[in-house]
Amino acid sequence: MPYCVHCGVELDATATFCPLCQTPVLDPVQPPDTTSPKPFPTQRGEVAPVSKQELALLLSAMLICVAACCGLLNLFLKPGRGWSLYVIGAAAMLWLWLVPPLLARGMHLLLRLLVDVAAVGLYVYLISMDLNGQAWFWGLAAPVIFWGGAVLLLLGLVLRVYRRSVITSLTILIGSLGVFLFGVEYLIDQWLYRAWNPSWSLVVLTICVGLVIPLIIVRRIPSLREEAHKRFHL
Repeated sequence: MPYCVHCGVELDATATFCPLCQTPVLDPVQPPDTTSPKPFPTQRGEVAPVSKQELALLLSAMLICVAACCGLLNLFLKPGRGWSLYVIGAAAMLWLWLVPPLLARGMHLLLRLLVDVAAVGLYVYLISMDLNGQAWFWGLAAPVIFWGGAVLLLLGLVLRVYRRSVITSLTILIGSLGVFLFGVEYLIDQWLYRAWNPSWSLVVLTICVGLVIPLIIVRRIPSLREEAHKRFHL
């Protein structure tokens, strides 16, 4: 068995060049075997791209089958309890999350966010139907979902403008989390007590501010920014 004169790797009898360092194989005593099959492919193959329409059809068929089977089981086993609404709602939510982005190329951020928020709202609404909770859905769940969608929309728009570094993105994410939870407590207090008594959300918001301020300082000072990039591989 021959060896490469440059790197010493063991060569196959059919090799005309070293597969590691690309050094030509020149052996006048034992020329390369040109009749035997190569031990590795000589041409680069390409995997055919998956059709997005076929993938969307497959996902739709799977989710529809799961929802239909659970609905039929619910009708025959326990017709008095709509437990299948949980599965049907989850299937509908996953379909809205996965299939429209596959079919619609370059979907606008606002449209995609509206679809995602509608999917979550539909799922929670189906749960409220099973629990006879129309009041808490419209009074608490729907405002929280809409508030979360608004924060995500603002977050997406800001990240599109200030996505220059990981530190900047992390600062925006932490600040958005604090603002979102602050609004959630406000909505909960309005629903339960018809008054606003901030407590735990102030603690979370204070922690978020305490994390955001050092990140802003690090982002503004070049020496600290470079040190953070080296230390944390950002």
